[in-house]
Amino acid sequence: MAWLGALTIFLMIGLILSRRVSPVVAMILVPFVAATLLGDTGDIPKHALAGIATVAPSATMFIFAILFFGLLTDAGVLSPLVDLIVRAVGDKPSRITVGTALLALLIHLDGSGAVCFLVAIPAMRPLYERVGMDLRVLACCASMAAGVNFLPWTGPTIRAGAALGLPVQSIFAPLVPAQLAGLVFVFAASWYLGRREERRLARIGCAPGTSFDSLPAGDDQALRRELPRLFFVNAGIALAVVGAMVGLSVHPAVAFMAGTALLLLVNSPGSDSQRDRIEAHARPALTMASILLAAGVFTGIINGLGMTGALGQSLASAVPAEFGQRLPLLLGVVAMPLSLLFDPDSFYFGVLPVLSQAAASHGVEAVEMARAALLGQMTTGFPISPLTPATFLVAGLCGIDLAAHQRFSIPWLFAASLVMLAVAVLTGAVPA
Repeated sequence: MAWLGALTIFLMIGLILSRRVSPVVAMILVPFVAATLLGDTGDIPKHALAGIATVAPSATMFIFAILFFGLLTDAGVLSPLVDLIVRAVGDKPSRITVGTALLALLIHLDGSGAVCFLVAIPAMRPLYERVGMDLRVLACCASMAAGVNFLPWTGPTIRAGAALGLPVQSIFAPLVPAQLAGLVFVFAASWYLGRREERRLARIGCAPGTSFDSLPAGDDQALRRELPRLFFVNAGIALAVVGAMVGLSVHPAVAFMAGTALLLLVNSPGSDSQRDRIEAHARPALTMASILLAAGVFTGIINGLGMTGALGQSLASAVPAEFGQRLPLLLGVVAMPLSLLFDPDSFYFGVLPVLSQAAASHGVEAVEMARAALLGQMTTGFPISPLTPATFLVAGLCGIDLAAHQRFSIPWLFAASLVMLAVAVLTGAVPA
């Protein structure tokens, strides 16, 4: 059973990484074949439905989170914030880098790395070029801010909860102090990189760029756009939704469903208009939801057949007792580099359940393994991983080579991951 479980997981990972089939196809058909080899086809529907039931809340949350933030963007809620940050940073490199991190942090609240970089980098790149700053710094600052900003509705958190059958709140809430420490590191590192650029520009005799006070009238006017219609109403809905999740512990799926309905009612009167807005954002929502539901089928079948348990026990027996209880710490250390080897679906649905099962034999809870993974695996790791399109987007938008981006940014992103891990250990979120 353990060998068949290992073969099933490796085959699923291999098919996804080779891009021969989509994750949905791999995670549905591979466990079906494994169950057939075991002669247990009669229980496939039962196990599959059990797995789907565990991921249904996460899939619902993701669908409505995508719709919610998409509707906020349509309403122009983020546009004034972008304008304000771009105007405030002026031409001082240390302020430009901090502004870059802040802008990327705010844009990444919707959990989409692609959207974050598509908005933040084009907005800030002209400033870097005018001042003469290194565009690798732009890529690094935006990547750090997006990488540290994992939230209950972002992909890695949802995947970790779905793979291990855990509520996302139980994974995320204890990591808040670690994430705050990570954000402090991001802004401190961004400021340091900006100061370093100031010293470099001074050495080569490069004068500061044009300040915003002396921009041509047309450009200045572009930065003084009026507030969008119903700005305060939409911003109030956004704050209410976040407040309900954080302050009242309302399940994110319910909060985002209510918020989405309110945004549609306020901004798109009439059923035809509301349907158009839903269809405009349906593709990313359904793509991720289908992956989560397929992952539920995969985990439901291999768990129901006993493969994960058998494989975990075999792995646990190979781990020395003195290292068993330190598996979360070890995972936290290597989580960010593992982003270079595993895409998020392969890791969270294939590797993490086995590691968690092995850790359970040494008295380690699955939620502790999930938290350790989130401190690097496709969080701080996603903007430099060759397995995610966002990495190529960062390099392309900044006009730099992928290798140059990776060499420059990996040490800073790895450092952010280790800072968060250290605080997570100190606060007890991850056992030492």
